[in-house]
Amino acid sequence: MSQKVSWMSGQILWGSLKDSLLKFDPRYTVKNPVMFILYLCLAVTLLIAAFPAEFSDVAGGSLTRVDYVAISAILFLTMWFSFFSEALAEAQGKAQADSLKKMKTETRARLLKDGTTLEVNSDMLKAGDMIMIQAGDIVPDDGSIEKGAVMLDESMMTGESQLVLRESGGDKSSVLGGTRVASGEAIVKVTADPGETFLDRMIRLVEGAERQKTPNELALTVVLISLTIALLVVVVAIVPLARFYSISVDTGSLITLLVCLMPTTIGGLLPAIGVAGINRVTGINVVAKSGKAVETAGDIDVLILDKTGTLTMGNRYASQFIPAPGKSMDELAAVAMYASAMDDTPEGRSVISFGKKLGYNIDEGRLEGSQAILFTPETRVSGTRMKDGLTYIKGSVDAVGTKCGRIPEPVRLQAENASRGGSTPLAVASDGDIVGLIVLKDLVKPGIKDRLAELRRIGIRTVMCTGDNRLTAAAIARETGVDDYVANAIPEDKLSIIKKEQALGKLVAMTGDGTNDAPALAQADVGLAMNSGTSAAKEAANMVDLDSDPTKLIEVVTIGKQLLITRGALTTFSVTNDVAKYFAILPAILASSIPAISLLNVMGLASPRSAIYSALIFNALAIPLLIPVAINGVKYRPVSASAMLRRNLLVYGAGGLVSSFIGIKLIDIIISGWGII
Repeated sequence: MSQKVSWMSGQILWGSLKDSLLKFDPRYTVKNPVMFILYLCLAVTLLIAAFPAEFSDVAGGSLTRVDYVAISAILFLTMWFSFFSEALAEAQGKAQADSLKKMKTETRARLLKDGTTLEVNSDMLKAGDMIMIQAGDIVPDDGSIEKGAVMLDESMMTGESQLVLRESGGDKSSVLGGTRVASGEAIVKVTADPGETFLDRMIRLVEGAERQKTPNELALTVVLISLTIALLVVVVAIVPLARFYSISVDTGSLITLLVCLMPTTIGGLLPAIGVAGINRVTGINVVAKSGKAVETAGDIDVLILDKTGTLTMGNRYASQFIPAPGKSMDELAAVAMYASAMDDTPEGRSVISFGKKLGYNIDEGRLEGSQAILFTPETRVSGTRMKDGLTYIKGSVDAVGTKCGRIPEPVRLQAENASRGGSTPLAVASDGDIVGLIVLKDLVKPGIKDRLAELRRIGIRTVMCTGDNRLTAAAIARETGVDDYVANAIPEDKLSIIKKEQALGKLVAMTGDGTNDAPALAQADVGLAMNSGTSAAKEAANMVDLDSDPTKLIEVVTIGKQLLITRGALTTFSVTNDVAKYFAILPAILASSIPAISLLNVMGLASPRSAIYSALIFNALAIPLLIPVAINGVKYRPVSASAMLRRNLLVYGAGGLVSSFIGIKLIDIIISGWGII
């Protein structure tokens, strides 16, 4: 999956050759209006070539049966080159799908039902089932760990050989079907029905079964259809005009005029551009659920970033205990560990581990009959209510201060110092009495500042959302280089920020990994969920990064911009090179009847027949010559839109004009000089 599939490999090329021939089915061709008109033109020239006597009144002019056979062959090649470009892009996706299918083997699952363990096939599992996974198992289905912890080998999915931890109680509880359990044991709740696993959807997407035309692609298709219909009307209108003025016009010449002036180049390459865009995103280990998401990524203005697990490593761990004035380290350690005893999150477990590292232990017997005080975004505290009535809590300094009446000034100052350093202070209290602070440390991901600076250069504003207080948020913002930040944020805040930006006409993208990010990921124009995150986040987002690297959005944005630029560049090329074809074919059609029109033969083409062949051959060859551009995309550079427009007009506008004049003239020299015509 992580290996880029080359479109130049022999297997892909051979498969594309075979698949392209299947696309000549009229039921498929009608989906591409430009190619369908070309298909009808091919049918007409074939009929005239096969039955010249019956169609002599229709054909007219000086073109022979051999000419119509040759024109038919060139039209066939034009269509085939178009179908080949799309088949080539699709074959690349199928090769990626085949590598995914190798993971989706028939595996057995340990189904927990009615207090017993049953061995069943993985395809019998459904959402809501509880299964057990152990070291050496292939995870049979997508799910969320309800109890326990495992180390997973996801290299077959991401190409990354490093094992990853998945455990209950946090935002890293999600597991994917097809990955391998390296160590540990866990009970998993299945979250997908048969055929709807993450892997199933990935396979369908890269195979193209779920690809739909994007809004931009649909709009361009409408423009191409309108242009083609207008040209068709103009060409058909030539017939009665020619008869009225007693001008002899070949049907083959009219067909050549229509085919060469139609936007056949972009019409033929348009499907390949869209398919290749999806393939490029998949090639960087990002699964886009639709082509629209990739295209929209090229236009985003604002990126909302969740701090924990996105800008930072995600697992905050206890790094320091700071007793309140008059409290001992022994008392603080005991209260902190009891408050965390029933907190089955990485953060809670780190408090216990840190306390033991300092040499402290708690009486496990005291926990019998106690109740957990669960953390919520509203209360922002968690803890343990002991069976003897004592209550131990930990949480944000403000939230604990509200519950306890006030925070001692020395404790508040210590908390502010920790926040300024980028750490997260948690206040600890025993029955309303503040006993001190737990300082949590969360490391900023390496290289994140440079990646965000790159986003800024391409015009994307970054906003960090975090539940931390303003001091901690400001410290992390300085360290990461985000443009703006929102502190003390709850899930509703992220959602409101996105809606506010969208109300201003901005396109907004967001990365996240937690269940609390799901509403915002769903609201965002582009939602990129981390593979390490929860199932809810991945369901809500329209993209999932298998490498769990939030800065991957930079590559996604680049590919989205590439997709839009490539489509525009090849459209420009297709339109401008029609100018040379006009100067080649119109004199060829009318020069014998209207000698003055020969002045338009600025290229000095040898004869009307040579002009027709040269224009048709160049029109056909333009498609395969541009296939590498359609597949690989036009290189994106982080410059202004006006500079980009000037560059593309120069390279693909002027280039299309000049190359068509040169190409048609060279072909004319070859076929006339060698006596082919």
